[in-house]
Amino acid sequence: MRRLQDYLDCALRGLLILLVLGLVFSVTWQVVSRYLLQAPSSWTEELARFLLIWIGLLGAAYAYRTGAHMRLDLLENALGSAGVRRLRVFAAAAVLVFALAVLCAGGLRLVLLTLELEQVSAALGLPMGLVYLVLPLSGVLIAVYALINIFFEEAG
Repeated sequence: MRRLQDYLDCALRGLLILLVLGLVFSVTWQVVSRYLLQAPSSWTEELARFLLIWIGLLGAAYAYRTGAHMRLDLLENALGSAGVRRLRVFAAAAVLVFALAVLCAGGLRLVLLTLELEQVSAALGLPMGLVYLVLPLSGVLIAVYALINIFFEEAG
């Protein structure tokens, strides 16, 4: 299980780095084309918006994995170690349910609907289903990390 987790962590980190580099390139090209070339690029704003969506959702999965999200520890401080373990398992189970129900199921429905309706983005002409594909993808990652927290780690 540790090897799967290490592989997911490495792949997710690499993907996030590439997405951030793409975002920096897109915004830099927008500034250069607008102010230096006096011919603003039409696709850079849309690409930056889509990359930011992907970075936000995949970054949330990575933040959940590393424990970087904010949390209140009022209950943890009041409970003993066994109570803290149960509370963390409950929290991970709640995250798992949300990831599966909202991100995976709801996201997949959205992807399929937009692909069926053949919606495309205005400037890039990308199928919007590809843009929305990050919802079920991040949901799967969060669900896997939640399962690891529940069954193989300290759930937190």
